[in-house]
Amino acid sequence: MKLFIAVDMEGATGVTCWDHVDPKGAEYNRFRHLLTADVNAAIEGALAGAGGAIDRILVSDGHWNGGNVLIEELNPEAELNSGMISPFSMVEGIQDGHWDIAMFVGYHAMIGTRNAILDHTWSSTRVANLWLNGALVGETGLNSAVCGAFGVPVLMISGDQAVCGEAANWIPGIETAVVKQAQGRTAAQCLPPSVSGAVIRNAAEKAVRGYLGLEGGVVPAPVIVAAPVSISVQFAFSHMADSAILLPGAKRLDGRTVEFTSPDVPTAYRSFRAAVSLANVQA
Repeated sequence: MKLFIAVDMEGATGVTCWDHVDPKGAEYNRFRHLLTADVNAAIEGALAGAGGAIDRILVSDGHWNGGNVLIEELNPEAELNSGMISPFSMVEGIQDGHWDIAMFVGYHAMIGTRNAILDHTWSSTRVANLWLNGALVGETGLNSAVCGAFGVPVLMISGDQAVCGEAANWIPGIETAVVKQAQGRTAAQCLPPSVSGAVIRNAAEKAVRGYLGLEGGVVPAPVIVAAPVSISVQFAFSHMADSAILLPGAKRLDGRTVEFTSPDVPTAYRSFRAAVSLANVQA
């Protein structure tokens, strides 16, 4: 069995502000250690739940420039996808590994979510809202749909209570590891690493045991989005849509919203990334 772990940083243990997750921030390097510990906890739990049935683990570092997880501290059972720019970004590697199961570690809620640490969808300066086939979606939903397009179910997610609730609505049966209770966008009641690590390990172990039929309950299925796939992006400002409309096949819906239709989720994902890249921050 092969395990794919997609990693973000805003949902990691102790993170409450941009200074914790921005490479230019004074606190960033300290939180790289905490993020890597969260990833290791998920690996340890998955290995324990599988009882030797996992023969490959890939960790895909999807935050910022893809250089956040400390490889020197990573569990040696895993390989690391690091760096930018890659075709599938936050879930790079899902397309070529024939993975059986996936987990999301350190995730955050979609933009506009109440009491959610650093809530945003892909870009806090560019994307105001994102819809996938008419459903409002964040990074959890979008990335799980890419995993689903390759037949891979997402079994577990870690982060604050907001993203865990979002994931539970999007992926029935997913195991959730709540490492902090957000009390606003930049405030949370956080579990210390020794406790949050145990929460993540337990959730990962239970998720894998459930997948193997060793636990009761609902086992998450791959998230399948019906084709053709429509993505609508509402940008923060109209001049961003002016630029994004240059994407072939894009259609302007209003001053800030651009829509495009793709034959499948992987194509839609790359088109979404291209549209956001075209959207110039400078007016």
